[in-house]
Amino acid sequence: MSGSDQDPGRAARPKRADARRNAETLLDAAAAVFVASGVEAPVRDVAAKAGVGTATIYRHFPTRADLIIAVYRHQVEALAEAGPSLLASSATPHAALGQWIGLFVDFLVTKHGLAAVLQSDDPCFDPLHSYFLDRLDPVCAQLLDAAAASGEIRSGLDAYELMRGVGGLCAGAGNNPRYDARRLVELLVAGLRRPR
Repeated sequence: MSGSDQDPGRAARPKRADARRNAETLLDAAAAVFVASGVEAPVRDVAAKAGVGTATIYRHFPTRADLIIAVYRHQVEALAEAGPSLLASSATPHAALGQWIGLFVDFLVTKHGLAAVLQSDDPCFDPLHSYFLDRLDPVCAQLLDAAAASGEIRSGLDAYELMRGVGGLCAGAGNNPRYDARRLVELLVAGLRRPR
């Protein structure tokens, strides 16, 4: 193999572990600031939360839209990766499904400001909804299939419908302190159980 044959492999090499950790720290900090103050929060707040200068934020994310998209993708990826991990570590597939749906609720409930931005007229956000479905629908389907195969829940449940139902329950909360989306979603997941 010649030296030129090796160059493409080097270009495709993944980020170093410390670079990945730094990027994750920035994205986690941005997510926390967005939840607390909305996606229009000053970049200096994100930088302060991450313990870096604003130039570091702009070096990684030249525009606010770049940062918003990266935060969204980072959190969708974490949710997608959690499904198989929960299935492997939980006592039952139904327990794994319930825990994953709980993480899904956390994602939805903390993303209200982000959701408004994603529904804006800015075309850079258009692919994110498809990305969300492409990554999370198969994970939810895997959890449903495992719980159905174990006999814990009815078979034939549709992952997309379940996620839409959970999303609808979360969207109904608004600013009403008496509305407990998490409790309603727990009732929904409990209702998936196969009758004894």
